[in-house]
Amino acid sequence: MAPRRQEVIAHSIQHALLPKDRQPSSWFGKVPAYFHTYWLDFERVREDLFTELRERVWGIEREGYLKSFTGEGALVAMADMGYSGSTFYHTADNRYLIKSIPRHFEHSFFRDDLLLPYAEHMQLNPSSLLIRITDFLQCSRTSMGSLSGAAPSHHIVMENILYGQEEEKREQDKEDGENGAKWETWDLKPMSYFYPERDVAGGALASEATKSKLADEFNDKILLTLDQAEDFKLQLAKDTRVLADCNAVDYSLFLVRFPAKTATESATTPSPQLSWRTGIPSTDGKFVYRAAILDFFWAKHKVHAQAMTGLINAYNAVDRKGPMSVTTEAPEYRERFLKMCEGIVEVTKVDGR
Repeated sequence: MAPRRQEVIAHSIQHALLPKDRQPSSWFGKVPAYFHTYWLDFERVREDLFTELRERVWGIEREGYLKSFTGEGALVAMADMGYSGSTFYHTADNRYLIKSIPRHFEHSFFRDDLLLPYAEHMQLNPSSLLIRITDFLQCSRTSMGSLSGAAPSHHIVMENILYGQEEEKREQDKEDGENGAKWETWDLKPMSYFYPERDVAGGALASEATKSKLADEFNDKILLTLDQAEDFKLQLAKDTRVLADCNAVDYSLFLVRFPAKTATESATTPSPQLSWRTGIPSTDGKFVYRAAILDFFWAKHKVHAQAMTGLINAYNAVDRKGPMSVTTEAPEYRERFLKMCEGIVEVTKVDGR
């Protein structure tokens, strides 16, 4: 994405999220809205609902939230991170991510089908692993940019569970001149499904760059106490139930691991602050893990998903490979997803014994 385009899109997002006295200066108001290419006028979808979630359920103070989006350079563009064609920004303080939802079947599903069940679930489940979405923006008027797709028409704002990574790196640089605290991430989906990029002709027809965007595999174990493992399993079951009830498939578990600083005893010390959002120490005292369920915007009942299912069914008539993660049924995807998550956990006592 060209720097000028990045800057204009960032300013249009800030313009939607900030009160008038904090909005970045712009000359776009002098140009008829229809002729805007990268600047889109956004409205906040169900602002009342997201304000309730942020301030009363999650305890995010209004002033602190606005501060994250205020000022020149408050939004930093990121590289493309997957198949969807989404654009990404993070706030300069690294507290929030902004992801575009360019495909109609995805943003319409979230707005019309999932939003209310999601909000109700998050209100009732403070320990939910579903990523915390703090705002949803949609284009409020037609322009050349919205018609041509030159700029994304929908964005979600969500909490960044990598918050603290950059600060820790800077701390390490001061102490020993190198990045001693290495943070690792995995985007995990059940890999037992049919992935054409990997499974057709042994992957020879797809480039390495394309195959690198497939889901990761975690070839290790998260060491937890029995109570932690059971809590993790129970919460995943609750979270995926609401997704399955809304017919969502193809979501992933975003797993973060970084070296622990604290003593081993903290791994089993009961604390209301310990969560998969902020970090769960492994029982051997070596690592801290964070996790969140992401990308729950693909619904089986949408036209695009039905068309894809028809194509895969036709292909399976010739070469039986089974369903893809985007063409399987929601309960079946949930079952494999939970099995995958359970498979990366190992129950041990403190110190790994």
